[in-house]
Amino acid sequence: MALTNTERLQKWVFDAFLAVCFVLYRFVFFRSKENKRKVPPISNPLLTVSATQLAGRIRRREVSSVEVVQAYIDRIQQVNPLVNAVVKDRFSAALQEAVQVDKLIDEEPGGEEVLADRLPFLGVPLSVKESFGLQGMPNTTGIVCRRGMVAAADAPPVAHLKRAGAIPLGVTNTSEGCMWAESHNHLYGVTCNPYDLNRMPGGSSGGEGSLLGAAGAVIGLGSDIGGSIRMPCFFNGVFGHKTTPGVVSNENQYPPYCGRHEEYASAGPMCRYAEDLLPMLRIMAGPNADMLSLNKKVELKKLRFFTVSDDGGSPLTSPVSDELRQIQKQVVARLEADLGVSVQEVRFPELRYGFRIWDAFMGLPDKEGKPPVPFAEQLGLPGRPMWPVWEALKSVVGKSDHTVAAISLALFEKMSTTTPSAFLVEMKEKLQKDVDDLLGTDGVLLYPTHPRVAPKHHHALFRPFDFAYTGIINTLGLPVTQCPLGLNEEGLPTGVQVVSGKLQDRLPLAVALYLERAFGGWREPPVAVKKLVL
Repeated sequence: MALTNTERLQKWVFDAFLAVCFVLYRFVFFRSKENKRKVPPISNPLLTVSATQLAGRIRRREVSSVEVVQAYIDRIQQVNPLVNAVVKDRFSAALQEAVQVDKLIDEEPGGEEVLADRLPFLGVPLSVKESFGLQGMPNTTGIVCRRGMVAAADAPPVAHLKRAGAIPLGVTNTSEGCMWAESHNHLYGVTCNPYDLNRMPGGSSGGEGSLLGAAGAVIGLGSDIGGSIRMPCFFNGVFGHKTTPGVVSNENQYPPYCGRHEEYASAGPMCRYAEDLLPMLRIMAGPNADMLSLNKKVELKKLRFFTVSDDGGSPLTSPVSDELRQIQKQVVARLEADLGVSVQEVRFPELRYGFRIWDAFMGLPDKEGKPPVPFAEQLGLPGRPMWPVWEALKSVVGKSDHTVAAISLALFEKMSTTTPSAFLVEMKEKLQKDVDDLLGTDGVLLYPTHPRVAPKHHHALFRPFDFAYTGIINTLGLPVTQCPLGLNEEGLPTGVQVVSGKLQDRLPLAVALYLERAFGGWREPPVAVKKLVL
């Protein structure tokens, strides 16, 4: 659908305003030299094996858990000074736990099959987003006034993974309060993208994405209410899955979900190898795993495939880049050639209102009529709420404890209406019905994750609504898997999100396995930037 003349004018004014803001911010408030350092190449072959395969090797005593854990500790110590992904480690405790794992395997009378069934990730290292409770570790989400806050207990998905034998190595950085597209805060600093240290790794699970992309982790745990799993996975070239809401517990995370956020938010697996997604999800879901029928075989040739190339031209979002349009077309061509399916291109005019729908529905009260806790209040707890105007003034002279992104979001929240207009309600309901009807129980939809590959640090401030490509999927309550599709000519990851109907999580997970075979999956960050063939 073409833009109207009014929308063209709005977009021109909006783009011009952002351009002026960018110039001011870039040359007045943010000056930095280009970082020409590179993440070092992988030297230990244990770092290039999936978690599923590592667990099998550990159970068969082909390698010890201590060796695997030590290999990842060494890699983190090598890359973390460059990417700043791990904000607190537990290396000593992890090695002690690895010793106990190896002892358990030696003493287990039932053999490998018993261990595989009872402890499928026995001895495998795990990284955890700092917003999840991990007993004894920080749980601040980068909020300065929460400095020193330590988790007293494990969040349920963390506990499930630990009971499955996984060994946490530490917690990873987030955006301040988990509500921004870049993982930057004044408690832990800025996390970098391992493919280009001058670029952002996404947010809010950016520390997870960065560490996985740098081969400092093999499996990780993230959460997603507007794209917080998918954007970091896209920018860092790894796999991630936003689960159907209500399947994986959201308890014991900070900030806690409120209002109707539980309808849109999901915890999910992040990993470098597609074969780890499904077993991780089965474990994380605990007793709710049966809701997803994950043991049911998926025959890709019997699925119905659809593709949407963009959001229809929203005045608030950037156009999808030509390179990302082309890679999505390559996916369509491969699906049709390899599977003999017909991929239908569809359009949803309501997608152009994606950000406005997401923003409006995020502000809805819960069933008892209690509205969500304001972001400014969350940033001030356990003290008084943050005053965004005062913090904006302090930020100009470098005295605020809050990032420009968090202050801007708090200001934007104050100006936003708390009740969605009848027009937005109508748009959302129509989009929900049309997408649900299209996908059913056997449909899969390809949709861009973001209009462009990983932006440079802080550039998201000037394109704040580009996350609408992921956020609208949250509002619709649909499961979606982020799949890497190789590197572009600059050596930066590309990818696409694969969406299915509610509770049909196994469908995009199966497509992820296919796309990994077809496009190569995760690629090691290049030591030197050069042209790479997809």
